[in-house]
Amino acid sequence: MADYRIIVDLSDRQLYLLDANVVVRGYPVGIGRMVTQTPTGEYEIINKQPNPGGPFGAFWMGLSKPHYGIHGTNDPSSIGHLVSHGCIRMYNADVLQLAATVPLYTRVTIRP
Repeated sequence: MADYRIIVDLSDRQLYLLDANVVVRGYPVGIGRMVTQTPTGEYEIINKQPNPGGPFGAFWMGLSKPHYGIHGTNDPSSIGHLVSHGCIRMYNADVLQLAATVPLYTRVTIRP
């Protein structure tokens, strides 16, 4: 059985998927602007929603920190930049792949 966890590295704007502490995939991400920074800390994925609409792209995975999540985007050119209100923004194909891989309550570490 897989032992997945996610590490979001804000300094290199990458989300890493780990299985048993081995990185199995890296994804580029967009993160919070200077005034709406992505919060660092330890969280879990507590809900999943396909096709949430609006700027959230193809999929939403809500974190245990209220109002924050990992989601797709309707603006792919924003990936790799400081653009969001604090959420972790991914390409739609990437967020769909990640959401299909990780279960609810997967640990998410966001580090500076």
